[in-house]
Amino acid sequence: MQPAERRPFPHRRGLIIVTTMATAYVASHFFRASNVTIGLDLMRDLGIGPEALGALTGAFFFGFAAMQIPCGFLFDHFGPRRTVTGLLILATIGGAIFTLAPSWPVLLTGRVLMGAGFGVMLIGTMVVVTRWFPPDRFSTLIAMVMSIGLVGNLAATTPLAWASEAIGWRGVFGVAVVFTALAAVAVWLVVRDAPPGHPFLDRTAEPPRQMLQGLMEVLRNPRLKPILALNFCSYACTFTVQGLWGGPFLREVHGMSAIEAGNVLLAAVVTYQFGMLAFGPLDRLLDTRKWIAIGGSLVVIALLATLALASQPPAWVPVAAILGIGFFSASSTMVLTHGRGIIPDRLIGRGMSTLNTSVMLGVACMQSLSGVIVGAFEPLAGGARSETAYRALFGVLTMVLIIAVAIYSRSSDVRPSDEMRARLKAHEA
Repeated sequence: MQPAERRPFPHRRGLIIVTTMATAYVASHFFRASNVTIGLDLMRDLGIGPEALGALTGAFFFGFAAMQIPCGFLFDHFGPRRTVTGLLILATIGGAIFTLAPSWPVLLTGRVLMGAGFGVMLIGTMVVVTRWFPPDRFSTLIAMVMSIGLVGNLAATTPLAWASEAIGWRGVFGVAVVFTALAAVAVWLVVRDAPPGHPFLDRTAEPPRQMLQGLMEVLRNPRLKPILALNFCSYACTFTVQGLWGGPFLREVHGMSAIEAGNVLLAAVVTYQFGMLAFGPLDRLLDTRKWIAIGGSLVVIALLATLALASQPPAWVPVAAILGIGFFSASSTMVLTHGRGIIPDRLIGRGMSTLNTSVMLGVACMQSLSGVIVGAFEPLAGGARSETAYRALFGVLTMVLIIAVAIYSRSSDVRPSDEMRARLKAHEA
């Protein structure tokens, strides 16, 4: 008799479950990326500066990062279905607070709660994929999930700019809050923690002390440290451009309208989706994860350096750089897959939450720091930020990513072929 994970039915049902999780993930991407389009509107409506905007944007990721380790315990103890449903309800509450907020402090509270609620989505999906599919399909399926989730990023560009002009950003956010509530219902109805016969379903719940020991086992793994370095910096650097300052940069330095800048950002999300589909299966084709991650990161470094060094270039140069960053930043998913390869299945929730903590904490820190960097330069007569301020920001991002890649290069690779051989031996035993 075939193992349950090899049967066609669990795989088909697994795809339905993963697709449901990915659809809920759309809301997370929309809320996290929306400030890149409405950032200048928030600054105008609330009378805040770039430092406050950076803090407001980073608040989502501080809330996100704060939930990662607790979610690891929750996933390993209660499973993804109950954990994701409960925290999507929290995200719905946070979204409602943000939508109705009359002032910056209340907006900040809503952003933190949204980040905490959505903090479960990616890790929960990774746990589901790990339990319903063999390891050589992990990167492909996670790339598919992130590609679907990026529909939220798409909605946060030109569509958000159009809709905000028509009904205001609060009206648009109200619709997104309703979508999040419906997503919580769908996850509860559709998602199952594991296929029939999976050991998770027959597990004995770990006592708190044993769960903490498992987390410490993850953190003490010496192979994890260089992976965490690139995890912390990669998405942080690219999302600072794609999710916060790319739109204001195109509008203030290159004179684009909100719609024109939104079009560029929308195209960048599309290239990112193509990047996800391109990079997802590469580890199986090239039988490496480390060198795919390094190669993609080096291209992103070159593009960030172009933005930092080019003075008053024609508009097509920053547009092309932003689109290129969109495509090659998809290589960062290979770092997560690399990290997944060193984590034993019994610690998958705590291990993946640790990896994602480094990603989101890095974004939170970089978003906040970016506001300080841009705000350190005197604004122009009309209140716009200067090209020098943005070039300084891009220069810092370039240096941070160079250092991260240098540290990550010391890691040992985890090849898909090695994983499959180990899995085959385990089944034979």
